Amino acid sequence: MIKNANIHFNHQGTPVANDFDDIYYSDDNGLAESYYVFYQQNNIDTRLQSHDQAHFVIAETGFGTGLNFLNTCQHFTDHLARQQVQKQLNYGVKRLHFIAFEKHPLSVSDLSKILTAWPELNLLSEQLISQYPINLEGCHRLEFNNGTIVLDLYFGDALESIKTMSYPRSGIVDAWFLDGFAPSKNPDMWQQSLFNAMVNISKVGATLATFTAAGFVRRGLSDAGFTMQKVKGFAHKRSMLIGTLKHTNDTQSAPSYFNHDVSPLSNVAVIGGGIASSCILYSLAKRGISSQLFCQDAAPAMGASHNVQGAVYPHLQAKNSPHSELFAHSFLYAKRLYKQLLNDGFSFDHSWCGVLQHAVKQPLADRHENLAQQQLWPQTLMRNVTAEQGDTIAGVTTGYSGVYFEQGGWVNPPQLVNAMLSAAHCLSPYKSTFNCPIEQLEKTSNGWLLFSNGKQFGPFSDVIICAGEHSDAFAQTKALPIVGVRGQVSHVQASEQSKKLKTVLCHKGYFTPAYLDHHCMGATFEKNTKSRQITEQDNLTNREQLLNFYGHCHFATSLGNITAAKAAVRCSFIDHLPMAGEWAEQSDYLTAFANLRLGKRYQYQALSKKQQGLHIFTGFGARALCSAPLCSEHLISSLSNEPRPLSERVSQAIHPARFIVRDLIRNKI
Repeated sequence: MIKNANIHFNHQGTPVANDFDDIYYSDDNGLAESYYVFYQQNNIDTRLQSHDQAHFVIAETGFGTGLNFLNTCQHFTDHLARQQVQKQLNYGVKRLHFIAFEKHPLSVSDLSKILTAWPELNLLSEQLISQYPINLEGCHRLEFNNGTIVLDLYFGDALESIKTMSYPRSGIVDAWFLDGFAPSKNPDMWQQSLFNAMVNISKVGATLATFTAAGFVRRGLSDAGFTMQKVKGFAHKRSMLIGTLKHTNDTQSAPSYFNHDVSPLSNVAVIGGGIASSCILYSLAKRGISSQLFCQDAAPAMGASHNVQGAVYPHLQAKNSPHSELFAHSFLYAKRLYKQLLNDGFSFDHSWCGVLQHAVKQPLADRHENLAQQQLWPQTLMRNVTAEQGDTIAGVTTGYSGVYFEQGGWVNPPQLVNAMLSAAHCLSPYKSTFNCPIEQLEKTSNGWLLFSNGKQFGPFSDVIICAGEHSDAFAQTKALPIVGVRGQVSHVQASEQSKKLKTVLCHKGYFTPAYLDHHCMGATFEKNTKSRQITEQDNLTNREQLLNFYGHCHFATSLGNITAAKAAVRCSFIDHLPMAGEWAEQSDYLTAFANLRLGKRYQYQALSKKQQGLHIFTGFGARALCSAPLCSEHLISSLSNEPRPLSERVSQAIHPARFIVRDLIRNKI
């Protein structure tokens, strides 16, 4: 469990870490020190104007007060303003990506107090404080200024965090701020293993700067591969170290069968119309990537995203599995994104009223108890509640204990989809084509062509399929192992008693607080069908299911008539995880990775990738509201050669090749 830093302030008002007996920044002038030691000595200003990519990546080993990050953001904002004035928007870096590691994060209250010392950074400081994450280990992706600045803030040990990262052979880091408490105060961090790991994720030509001039630090960084030298230190400090990486280790986080190769993304076709496709379009728009949406329906969100109330909360297990990691971080990212959309003026009906998962059966009570005993998740993410506490939260009497997700709630999915599409269009206008079922995809030497009703669209550099249960409708993707589960949600009239409900209730299904004088009640589960037909029997089933658990509760027995219903097919896979990545052709994998059948992890052949540029983004089941936004960022970041927000183990868990690789290893194909 991540614990906050224990600090006090010295007589000059500088924060001091009690556990390390060291200051966070110079008593003289912390902002000037940050600029000189890290920004200037890494030559950032000049490199922003001549960099070979549209994004520049800085990594920092100790986030601390965020001063180095905020200072860098301020100068990057000045860089963008200069580009605007000089009309050089097609040159230089357009997006700043900052990676920071922090083992002992400050509490948000301490951070707020500290940053008042720098009023010139107020605007950025307020954005940081408003997004500052809870104490959950792993990568928290925070975004500023419509995604032109991205902060991947890792809570946890720097070395252990780097070991979890997903990164390509070419590396991702352009410059290092080797910060943290002094080597004499914090020797556990300044280790050869960390220096070696830094090289693993660095690009050729990556630079570093650090306030220390300690000999063992210089030698360790030299041994890792950096060419080191001493330069004048800040203020009264005689010297500090800078370095440049001439050669990389030629390593990557994933085995070759789980690669995410870079793609041009110069003109992207997105097939779909729900939450998944709106997330993809938004991720593309933040990067200024041209795209076009193709939807078979007359309007967005008419498929699985068309319900009027969708619950938003993470699906967590009593173990730190890839599944739990994905949903915990995805949920927190989704909440930040939805909040930002609202702040930017895009509206959708919602209520962050919390989600209460009731222990309606003994196995669920046992599971909840196991969750509590493991103590894996921060209380602000989820906490166990007694029956009395749960009833106080819910506002109605049920008699059930449970697990409470205080940051959860519900949103109106169609309105959210339209808000995201509008936000994406404001960032980078795109074309939408509705009533356009794509019937055929064709790869040509000029790119991908799409065909619908005798019309041809394209060529496109890439195609991203976000079509839910219809994602297997193409000749290229017919082998997609989709598990379709039809579900019907009933809209039931609220009563005076049911209107007292203050939070979303989850049992075998879910029941929402009153909205437009109705509750959403459901949902049914019917496998092996793609029918969207509404049936009266499913309405009866939904009511019976609710009364089966809450038949003793006045809020449930006093409900009125069912006046409407929605039916859709949840698209999922057998492991209940989504799929995000380039299409994996089984025959291609059988040839390239035949040695997996023999238990060998070497002597592979290269993939031919006849379908290169075709990507899959689907399988979110009933949890797209929670998981699609961060998975979208992971996919587009991977294709754009940017830092990825998901760990390597999660990246592999949602990779389109995972079932093929599994069956090869088991010698089943």
